[in-house]
Amino acid sequence: MDEKNSLTEQFEANRPRLRAVAYRMLGSTAEVDDAVQETWLRLGRTDAAAVDNLGGWLTTVIARICLDMLRSRKSRREEPIGPHVPEPIADNPSERETELADSVGAALLVVLETLAPAERLAFVLHDMFAVPFEEIAPIVGRTPAAARQLASRARRRVQGTPPAPDADLSRQLAVLAPDVVVRADQAAQRLGSLPVIRGAAAVAESFKGRAQAAKPALVDGEIGVAVIFGGALRIVLRVTISGDRIAAIDATADASEIETFDVEVLERN
Repeated sequence: MDEKNSLTEQFEANRPRLRAVAYRMLGSTAEVDDAVQETWLRLGRTDAAAVDNLGGWLTTVIARICLDMLRSRKSRREEPIGPHVPEPIADNPSERETELADSVGAALLVVLETLAPAERLAFVLHDMFAVPFEEIAPIVGRTPAAARQLASRARRRVQGTPPAPDADLSRQLAVLAPDVVVRADQAAQRLGSLPVIRGAAAVAESFKGRAQAAKPALVDGEIGVAVIFGGALRIVLRVTISGDRIAAIDATADASEIETFDVEVLERN
């Protein structure tokens, strides 16, 4: 009983931080309560004695829960009718609801709603709660460098700074290293589009006829290409730059895998 009471006390000590993280992620007090409750249930199914840093563990868990909720919310929107509007505080708010509303402005919440789920998580955890990118990376399934890129993109949007100019991306995408390698998943190979290819000449040849469908894009905050035909995103090309040349291209056409990426198509000037 003492052990259970101790765990409850530790969770309650962390509750304000968990609610603050969840509210900045979700903008909805009802969803905040759901996320905090789910975090408590997961703690109950975990060997807490094996957790070295309970506060960090709880933050990670609620971040994952919020990320799943954001992605589920996004997938439920059948038509792009605009960003989700943060839920207003009730006419007679409780003290904890008032504290949440006062801690983050409504204008900031509206901007946060325009971010992709992974961008929002990286920005909220790092910029608002000082969580290192090394800890954010596994939550969003990215490298620390990619997590840093996500937060950087989100920060520019929050601050109203336009993204990096497309001209530089186009220049980088136009230059292949002599020993460039293209690797493709099985779905991409079934499309007959991108088998494993080595060498700049062979790669350039393989892309002939696809230029109209290929558009510069940011993939998880890093340079890449979105291949769109039939009005749908069919292939995502993640590009590795070495110096000022493309050293490797990884092509993904598996739909379930593409859904895990944050892809922003950049309009050419």
